[in-house]
Amino acid sequence: MPSQADSCPRSAVSHGVGLSGLAGLGLWTLVARHFGMNGPNAGLAAILACGLPMVLWSLLVDKVHRNPSTGIDWQGPPRAWRAVLDISLVKIAGLWATWMGIAIFYCLARWYWTGNYRFSMNLFMDAAPWLVLFSIPYVVWLDRRLVDPKDATYAFGLWVIGGAAGKPDMAQVADHARAWAVKGFFLAFMLSIVPGNFASVVDWRFDHVFANPVNLAAFLIAVMFMVDVCMATVGYLLTCKPLDSHIRSANPALAGWLAALICYPPFVLMGGGGPLDYHAGGAEWDVWTQGHTLLQWLLGGWLVLLTAVYAWATVVFGIRFSNLTHRGILTHGPYRWTRHPAYLSKNLFWWFSALPFLTVSGSLTDMVRNCAMLAVTNAVYYWRARTEEAHLLSDPHYRAYSEWMDRNGPVPRLVAWATGRGRTAPVPQPAE
Repeated sequence: MPSQADSCPRSAVSHGVGLSGLAGLGLWTLVARHFGMNGPNAGLAAILACGLPMVLWSLLVDKVHRNPSTGIDWQGPPRAWRAVLDISLVKIAGLWATWMGIAIFYCLARWYWTGNYRFSMNLFMDAAPWLVLFSIPYVVWLDRRLVDPKDATYAFGLWVIGGAAGKPDMAQVADHARAWAVKGFFLAFMLSIVPGNFASVVDWRFDHVFANPVNLAAFLIAVMFMVDVCMATVGYLLTCKPLDSHIRSANPALAGWLAALICYPPFVLMGGGGPLDYHAGGAEWDVWTQGHTLLQWLLGGWLVLLTAVYAWATVVFGIRFSNLTHRGILTHGPYRWTRHPAYLSKNLFWWFSALPFLTVSGSLTDMVRNCAMLAVTNAVYYWRARTEEAHLLSDPHYRAYSEWMDRNGPVPRLVAWATGRGRTAPVPQPAE
């Protein structure tokens, strides 16, 4: 156990944020199940149901808008709107140009107009006029309060309009572009899978759920995947300074982007038929446990537990979840056990659900290949983890957390013991 003098660094997010969102989502899911609401609009309502309580908790309880990291000055009177109008117009031009660039990318990429993605595109087209209209008063209002309104969006706006407006900071221009690339790519994907995940929970019949251990495990896993998807979608939507949930920086390393993108459509390598597909000639865990009720309870329970850790790792982000970004350092929940609880639980889940060392085809080749491909998949996630750490280590808060984990985290200490790296030096203690 860590001593009082070696306490874990404070988390940027409180427990209450995620729990309030989980409560709102749970309540709406019960209502939707009762009335049989399983359509896309019910899925969108689920995002609102978990997002609104988290926003209210953040503002009313945690008062995150008062955090110095927002860059907002609430103490003095706001600037006159005329004093910031020139800056605001540059930023609005930058925002509109950013959105236009994302829209052009959507038009060029054909996968956004097929399957589930079409739902996201229709939603964006409906929201676009309102977003453009609302951006004008929002930017002006925020600039009147910002300590330094000439941020990355302003730099990008300068780069867009060019001319005599000024020379932009190209480092900020690049960071702005990376941040919006993250949001544009992942938000479209998350919104596309929300309706299906929500419907998969609402459509279950309880008599079917409790028919056997396999069905119960499948239902609970579906519930937690739905929680993960809805909470993560809220995170991609609510990237704004008044909530202190803005993107501090997006990963500047190409390796980080490659490691993340190959885990998501349309670039995913682990999907069916992909180069890292580990299901050839295999079958899922329920096939191998048929007729063995005790084994179904044990293995199903283990898979549910792993999925619960995975979902919990998203819930604790509250309104700050997103890939490839720094939006504040988390140190609570499962992040007290390991730096990457979602990756660890997800990769363990795949081994115990796919059981790649067993094949219905009876082929030794399939068995060897499946195990090898899943091992490579694990290596991809290890690569992702390392690139994320390299990005976050620029923040002293993350360095303090990482060093604390080396000393006290159960998983890092277990790995250090198993690999023979030994123990880290103890933290000096005050004299008693």
